[in-house]
Amino acid sequence: MDAKEIIARRVAQELRDRTLVNLGIGLPTMVARYVPEGMLVAFQSENGIIGFGARPPEGMEDPNLTDAGGGFISALPGAFAFDSATSFALIRGGHLAMTVLGGLQVDAKGRLANWMVPGKMVAGMGGAMDLVSGAKRVVVAMQHAAKGEAKIVPELTLPPTSARPVSLVVTDLAVIEPTPEGLVLRERAPGVALEEILAATAAPLMFDNDVPEMTL
Repeated sequence: MDAKEIIARRVAQELRDRTLVNLGIGLPTMVARYVPEGMLVAFQSENGIIGFGARPPEGMEDPNLTDAGGGFISALPGAFAFDSATSFALIRGGHLAMTVLGGLQVDAKGRLANWMVPGKMVAGMGGAMDLVSGAKRVVVAMQHAAKGEAKIVPELTLPPTSARPVSLVVTDLAVIEPTPEGLVLRERAPGVALEEILAATAAPLMFDNDVPEMTL
């Protein structure tokens, strides 16, 4: 099981039956593959679709069915499409039970940076700011470090997406919950030692003596 699959499988455990959930572009879309059996979840994308599923098999892609990042998706029975104004009215109106977003950094206060890197061209801010502000729960799905640099940091060095802290951070090494007291280490990835997590995390972590492993 690679890092992305570990993250997507663990995030899928945060889904709840009969809820509306936004999946951000990239890694978060993988969560659609691992919906618990028997659970009904309506996935939403900012470009205007509710009821999408995992990427179709190679050769079965429909160019008219993509997520907000242009990645191919499938449409489940009952899916429907609508304009961006309606899509953002759902987001800003607080109708999303949860959003799953990728991340560039999360700081000790639980604030997320995920929309731009200074000096690099970006197409636009997308819906990340609206999603972090509007969804009831915000789950960040990201790898714990990138190119040897920690992504969980004391203070953001990249532009923040929102002042609102996220609800949960799931990485290939750990599950971390931001709280008013600080970041709490809730779970370790299978086979990952506490020392490895601490070495890869720049921000302080609070934890019990016995941190349980993720169940995937």
